[in-house]
Amino acid sequence: MKIAFDVDVLAKQSMDINWMVHQVADWGYKYIEQSPHPRINPFYKHPLFSKECEREYRKALRETGVEISSFIVVYRWSGPTEEQRQFAVANWKRMIEIAADMGVSVINTELSGDPNQQEICNGMWFKSMEELLPIIEKNKIRGDLGITYDSDVIRLIGTYREQGLFVGSVVITQFSGQESALLFKNRLENLGIPVYIHYNIPGYPSNIPLIVSENGYGKNDYIETSHPLVIVTAPGPGSGKMAVCLSQLYQEHQRGIEAGYAKFETFPIWNLPLKHPVNLAYEAATADLNDVNMIDPYHLEAYGVTTVNYNRDVEIFPVLNTIFEKIYGSSPYKSPTDMGVNMAGNCICDDEACREASRQEIIRRYYAALNALLKGDASEKEAEKIELLMNMEGITVSDRKVAVKALERAQETGGPAAALELKDGRIITGKTSNLLGASAALLVNVLKELAGIDHNVHIISPEAIEPIQKLKVDYLNSKNPRLHTDEILIALSASAAVNPIAELALSQLPKLKGCQAHTSVMLSSVDIKTFKKLGVQLTSEAVNEHQILS
Repeated sequence: MKIAFDVDVLAKQSMDINWMVHQVADWGYKYIEQSPHPRINPFYKHPLFSKECEREYRKALRETGVEISSFIVVYRWSGPTEEQRQFAVANWKRMIEIAADMGVSVINTELSGDPNQQEICNGMWFKSMEELLPIIEKNKIRGDLGITYDSDVIRLIGTYREQGLFVGSVVITQFSGQESALLFKNRLENLGIPVYIHYNIPGYPSNIPLIVSENGYGKNDYIETSHPLVIVTAPGPGSGKMAVCLSQLYQEHQRGIEAGYAKFETFPIWNLPLKHPVNLAYEAATADLNDVNMIDPYHLEAYGVTTVNYNRDVEIFPVLNTIFEKIYGSSPYKSPTDMGVNMAGNCICDDEACREASRQEIIRRYYAALNALLKGDASEKEAEKIELLMNMEGITVSDRKVAVKALERAQETGGPAAALELKDGRIITGKTSNLLGASAALLVNVLKELAGIDHNVHIISPEAIEPIQKLKVDYLNSKNPRLHTDEILIALSASAAVNPIAELALSQLPKLKGCQAHTSVMLSSVDIKTFKKLGVQLTSEAVNEHQILS
């Protein structure tokens, strides 16, 4: 049984998350029941759990050893109005993502309907559940395992084996008796995969005497290996890859085996200049983590050579160095750069092409940050940092050609518009119509252009589109009759069976991979996924479509 402290009373006193967690720890509680909090999961409103907030929460949990037992949310997912229900479902989707990211397997809630409209609210609740159940199942929130990395671990094992790689075992890290982890362990072992357990070490990574001892690394399972070179990988960041390696070094040393360790870090590239656009693009990509590229001071002192690393590796190096010294008696490395095996900087044959690609990546990251900010998934600091990097490199959003064209088209038409740049530099646009959304219209126009089909020729007749619209509006209760990108492609594929011109257009889809696109409004998740599957690098203005069409 878990006895958790409901932090509602603390949230009313202060919004400081660090203070809240430490207060719970001081009172002797092991678990927090995270009731609605203005910075995390406010009553009835969209969750506001920014990356900055998440980092603050995770840090406090690490420092105190406290865990989140559950989240409490209060949303009107039983209506009584359809608008309230839709808002609530959107809130739920984000909250499930947050719970999954934080490793929390339980969300408590209330139905929040109107007792005077029970029949309506009952129906709306079931409608909400139909939308949410696939997401709940996907994220394993109070599912059969209750953890989030399980399915991805099994997926990765399958992927590696398909490539002919040997998968030796799985390590469950930070184990403290969680039943869900034991269930996952049993599942893996039933699949014939050896599983090892590594435990939480109090004071990690600063309590080095405890870490490098029989009660630290010594408590962990010794991982049996059969190959001279072992790769340690995991589904995501912060999963304990380095800790597993260090623990194994200790375990091997205790058995008289002197094992070595190297770290592959894709970015930043150590032998490119600090402010090279490739390295700036890395900073933009990790703006949510607040990573900062910096000269490796340890490498400069040891060798007199300037190399580039990032703040987290530089900050943790003294700790790692001490751990190596405790294990071996001396450290084999003089700097964080020494541990790296990335030689990508020696592989650049066209520096200007790499620079331009990096500049475009920075702009794409900037748009992504603005979109996340509008949805409440990021802080202003994230976007501000990327904007600073853009200023540093001397670029603006105007340097993204498709963004300029999409906005010009939107201004001409007075509605949402989209633009895509082909490999040869041609830019095609699309606008919102009664039949198609801007992104769907864009795809049709692009495929016509690639196939050499006159733009006045209908590759999909309005008669084929209208039944789909009727299905959406009359039977699926959609307020937007316009076709999304996936719907227009389905209609095109159906037309291709009887229309050679439609078949010709459909055959052009592979040519879209690697193309750049921009929309004047934020797209639905369906449209975003479709562009991603096509290999199109998409950006969007941080503007909701209803703001334009209302």
